[in-house]
Amino acid sequence: MHIIPAIDIIEGKAVRLTQGDYSQKKEYNARPLEVAQQFEDAGLTRLHLVDLDGAKEKRVINWKVLELIASKTSLHVDFGGGVQSDDDLRMVFECGAKQVTGGSIAMKQPDVMERWLSRLGSEKIILGADAKNEKIAVSGWEEGTDVWIYDFVEKWVEKGIQYVISTDVAKDGLLQGPSFDLYRNLQDRFPDLNIIASGGVSTMSDIETLADMDIFGVIVGKAIYEGRVTLKELRQFAE
Repeated sequence: MHIIPAIDIIEGKAVRLTQGDYSQKKEYNARPLEVAQQFEDAGLTRLHLVDLDGAKEKRVINWKVLELIASKTSLHVDFGGGVQSDDDLRMVFECGAKQVTGGSIAMKQPDVMERWLSRLGSEKIILGADAKNEKIAVSGWEEGTDVWIYDFVEKWVEKGIQYVISTDVAKDGLLQGPSFDLYRNLQDRFPDLNIIASGGVSTMSDIETLADMDIFGVIVGKAIYEGRVTLKELRQFAE
């Protein structure tokens, strides 16, 4: 299983939100590159980088942070937040991202997402399927929908999506454990999909349970920053 540490960016700094609430922001490091280098030094090879300003403004804003991390580390960076146009997409890949996550755009402009998938292939585009009570949430989780997550994912699997990041908004940042049932349900319905679990991871036990489920990857953020899970412990999963 891939351990994918997360760096969320607001105003160029590494922060974490609780349940996607911008008013519940905690700053961890003014230099995200330092954080990324610590992950790399621990033997981790991937990074989930989220432009929270971009998610709010619906355009990529913190591209310089991406460019810096991609040029100064060898981390496989998947980037999300504010990628809403062809120009955003081009800029993100030019700045060094290996994959781009499309969540809001997959919901609101599916024709654009479909075009990206067709043009770049399923190795480059990750579906963002974030949900609250199994209903899709978009725009940095500020908007709820009535769309059932399994219907949403099925639609995109039929169009060729191979990777999905799914965050249970109700769990994110609370350090109360992931939504194991959500990921089991996704795996049961879509056995060939590379599912990346996100939100709620608080202990090594959570990570080991997901590993036992044969989940493709798990995003770990606040648990690292709060010292609940150490980089030394994560070395066992280093690739």
